[in-house]
Amino acid sequence: MSRIIAALLRHAVCDPLKVALEDEHGTLTYGELLVEIEALASRLRACRPRVVAILADNGKDWALADLAAIFAGIPTIPVPLFFSPAQIAHTLKAAGVDLVLTDQPQRLGDAMQQPGLPVAPFCGTLQQVHLQGVVAPATTLPAGTRKVTFTSGTTGEPKGVCLGLGAMESVAESLGVASAASRDDRHLCLLPLATLLENIGGLYTPLLAGATMCVPRLASVGLSGSSALDVGRLVGALGDWRASTAIMVPQMLQAAVAAGQAGATLPRTLRYLAVGGAPVSMRLLDSAHALGLPVFQGYGLSECASVVAVSRPEASRSGSVGKPLPHVRIDFADDGEILVRGVPWHGYLGEDGTPQAEAFIATGDLGHLDAEGFLFLTGRKKNLFITSFGRNVAPEWVEGELVAHAGIAQAALFGEARPFNCAVIVPHPGTPHGVIETALDTANRRLPDYARVGAWIPATEPFTPDNGMSTPNGRLRRTAILGKYASQIDALYQP
Repeated sequence: MSRIIAALLRHAVCDPLKVALEDEHGTLTYGELLVEIEALASRLRACRPRVVAILADNGKDWALADLAAIFAGIPTIPVPLFFSPAQIAHTLKAAGVDLVLTDQPQRLGDAMQQPGLPVAPFCGTLQQVHLQGVVAPATTLPAGTRKVTFTSGTTGEPKGVCLGLGAMESVAESLGVASAASRDDRHLCLLPLATLLENIGGLYTPLLAGATMCVPRLASVGLSGSSALDVGRLVGALGDWRASTAIMVPQMLQAAVAAGQAGATLPRTLRYLAVGGAPVSMRLLDSAHALGLPVFQGYGLSECASVVAVSRPEASRSGSVGKPLPHVRIDFADDGEILVRGVPWHGYLGEDGTPQAEAFIATGDLGHLDAEGFLFLTGRKKNLFITSFGRNVAPEWVEGELVAHAGIAQAALFGEARPFNCAVIVPHPGTPHGVIETALDTANRRLPDYARVGAWIPATEPFTPDNGMSTPNGRLRRTAILGKYASQIDALYQP
């Protein structure tokens, strides 16, 4: 039996009055939750869909739909709200979705170029929209697939990662061990539940522990679109919902830290605040800890069902992303690429061949384990460049040194086939150029000569998903940045 279903049955019997789900519209106890899920699962089975997609804001209804699909044994496709109409249509067509549960039927119809699609109530704010005759199955999901998570990637068409329920439950259980999850926790979902990290860490992990999952609308926690953030609402929500655990991406942590440094009252109920999705500077982590925020950095990827390693109260080390989760085994290729085993997955949607259960997953990330088993990241394999002197440079390493300075918000390093490296720098508002020069001098003193920054140019705007220069998780889109500043970069190397 599924570990999630087993936990639901156990909590419903042993702790039926404990609040399981809570949003702005009320609560559901574990006893009520089981009844609701069983009823919704029956409705889903009656519809006999091949694949169900969820396109909706955070809330109890999203969680109920996802859990009901697990109960019914039907594969699900969480669709991020920040996807463009073309990306929504691609996602649904690629996965052969024939039933969508949504609180935005008009947006769905517009994306599918089928306005006025018939809708019927499902639960709460969710409507069921059948796409038979609108979407033909483009491919058959690999056997055992129970969720396909689509990442925005570097092109317009999202890529689908096919996961089994067992892999997701293994990650959820291991996260519970790493974070010491308990029934007394109140986990506040700050990220979209359509994000695999929040789906597993913010829904499945607390559920396995019998905790309370707080799932307010994204606007209630200050998030809109892929990257717009109201930090006042974010900080306020942590206190208002009495959160003991939460997950953030680096931009959210940076905003919360800045608010705390400016005098905002930060919550004292938090005991475990995970941050991941993109590299986090050590200066930011140190500043968070100085404010009393219990921040723990993690690392993972969709192919591994999200988290691979995470720091924890009894096991953390400066500069590390923590120790691998209990079910994970780490190895390294000859070039330092991190290889992960212990998380079977079913490959990419639409691609031939299913990965072997015991095969290593090549992450594309470079790193190493220290003598005590802590994992350190040094960069992305595909981002590694070679200078004209034949030296290999991982740009993330140098960028981390730069953003450790208070005056630098973001930095992108370039130097492929060049005699020295240059950086495109986003200063914090109001930072004079002289302060940036001082920061560069400080960073360069900590770096070997081949990795030092020889010149820099100021960015005209921050690197954000809206302008195409970062992913929603904060990873830089280097090709886009290089394209925008190509002429200025070339000018730096002119005699």
